[in-house]
Amino acid sequence: MQFNHFSGFSLAAVSIVLAISACSEQPASPLALTSESTAITAAELAAGQDLQIAFMPDIHFHDIYANFSDGAFAGLPNSLSGKHATIRSMAAQLKSTRLFNENYFALLAALDDAAARGIKLIALPGDFSDDGQPLHIRGLAAILQHYSDTYGMQFFAAPGNHDPVRPFSRPAGKSDYLGADGYEQPIYSPGSAACAGALPVAQSHSKLSTICSEDVKELGYKEIMAQLAPFGFYPQPGYLYWETPYSDYSALNYNFRQASEQATYSQRQYEICLQGTGGRYKQPGYSQCSRVPDSSYLVEPVEGLWLLAIDANVYLPQADGNGYTGAGNAGYNRMFSHKTQVTDWITQVVQRAEQAGKTLIAFSHYPMTEFYNGQSAAIAAQFGADSFQLARRPADNVSQLLAATGLKLHIGGHMHINDTGISRSPNGKVLVNVQAPSLAAYVPAYKLVTIKPQQKVEVQTVVLDDIPRYNELFEHYQQEHNRLTQQGLPLWNKAILTAKNYREFTNWHLSELTRQRFLPQDWPAPLRDSLLALNGRQMLVLSQLQSSLAVTPLLAELPTLQQSQNWQQATAAADTLATEAGFTLQQFASWNGFDLAVDFYRLRNAGQLALQDISPQRLAQYQLLTRLLAAKAETGSDSFARQFGDVFQLLQAFRHGESDMHFMLDLTNGSISELSR
Repeated sequence: MQFNHFSGFSLAAVSIVLAISACSEQPASPLALTSESTAITAAELAAGQDLQIAFMPDIHFHDIYANFSDGAFAGLPNSLSGKHATIRSMAAQLKSTRLFNENYFALLAALDDAAARGIKLIALPGDFSDDGQPLHIRGLAAILQHYSDTYGMQFFAAPGNHDPVRPFSRPAGKSDYLGADGYEQPIYSPGSAACAGALPVAQSHSKLSTICSEDVKELGYKEIMAQLAPFGFYPQPGYLYWETPYSDYSALNYNFRQASEQATYSQRQYEICLQGTGGRYKQPGYSQCSRVPDSSYLVEPVEGLWLLAIDANVYLPQADGNGYTGAGNAGYNRMFSHKTQVTDWITQVVQRAEQAGKTLIAFSHYPMTEFYNGQSAAIAAQFGADSFQLARRPADNVSQLLAATGLKLHIGGHMHINDTGISRSPNGKVLVNVQAPSLAAYVPAYKLVTIKPQQKVEVQTVVLDDIPRYNELFEHYQQEHNRLTQQGLPLWNKAILTAKNYREFTNWHLSELTRQRFLPQDWPAPLRDSLLALNGRQMLVLSQLQSSLAVTPLLAELPTLQQSQNWQQATAAADTLATEAGFTLQQFASWNGFDLAVDFYRLRNAGQLALQDISPQRLAQYQLLTRLLAAKAETGSDSFARQFGDVFQLLQAFRHGESDMHFMLDLTNGSISELSR
């Protein structure tokens, strides 16, 4: 299907019902009735069709052709689409861990791919929007409804820390939309500091004044759940079963009317305090308590399958009583202390699923296990405890508590990485956590889960290499780059506009992200500076140097060192080692420290999916250096060998983890068998 933009497109029924839903506690039912006609039927399953669920987290949907309801911003005329683009700047994209614009096309391609495979169930484990603005939620709802109507798809969303950003709506906006003549265009909502005149009306590098529109405020739970009501957040007539942690019925006495009555927004709130969960869990001395929403739900869309959508957002009250903190770093580390009613409910759901013989698959935005192949401690030691988003890692005891609930399979997102993790509780229960990649980052992909007989589950990673229209916005980026050049401002690498397909585009995005953000923020300056000054040949020679070498004075000493007899002897030894391994020193010189850093992040983010973008020859050279530097580090106090050796050890660990591309999971014991790639 060639999907032409329709945020602007809006079925009359969709726009009417969404408008009604946004103003009421319980969503109106006309839109919900469409689910009854699109539900997967028992006849389809009896005909031998595989039961498959696609998991697509971290879409970060940004409606690039959205129409501002108040006409505040017309956008940029696009020669290829004939529409007006409402996009963020390339400079903004290349400093963010997610793309803002091209993931629009990636979502359409992923849904088209799912439609071609006959997949009817699609789960969205959080960050389905990029900060929950009305502009983008409207567009997302229209797209999901289109695929529901056209292909009979059912969508099940769970919220992430970007949808909503806080529990309740608040003024917001961005300073880096792309405006006229390649300048960044500030657009904020009324009530924000920018629109109140507390901030300069023009940025230092922009001549464009701030635009104010309610369409860019950040919506809270009430509005997002209402506008996306048919997509899991509220019961639908076609569901066989649906409940929340706050329901008082069971599958034995289930009916749609009762479920709808208990699904209202006001009945899905709980008390949270600064110190922990309130309500019946509240302890003496708890303070700063308030009621906030929780959108968790359990749904049975087809006979025998329970999908558990966990709202793992924990917005802690601020100590000064002025609002809430963000949820990005809380995750499951805060769930057991501050959302106890949900973790208790998870245990109950697992027990009921086992008693009823249901296949239970959980999904949420946050990872339930460590996601760096067991290397978090090594990363903290090398780069610092606050690096690499380690604050988002669930503690080992938390992962064990999650395994102890009896959950066997969970699909998460948030980290934009491809990974498989396993946690075992003290009583022997096994939890497999599948981290699904993001369509908005490297490598763009989604996870496809197929239910098999005898409690087997096949997990496949579907990579989207070539996406139609991925370069539709390049003309606007070209104008932006021209403007930056004219003003003498820092440039992003224009080579990204030569990308031949979407995967290559995301590869360039990761490269620029490494250059502009990861290396400056994550790497200690001495290690980073030495890394960027060396190539592979020099690293190999240094591994054979017959003296200890420190990272800190390396750059100052290198010119003199390379003229020494010690260096000549080390070069001869390196040449011999390279030859024995089937290489030449010149082949090692073909890559440098920045190439190594990019490969490091490729493997960290994508695991086995990254192997397509790194030559086997270079991987073998990395492996040789890993061994040689480890051996040199053992012989003395050589900080160069130790620190560079640790980098190579991490790179190898990122490459060799649990199967993360295509495997079979046995739910009876948590064992994983790798399948063909």
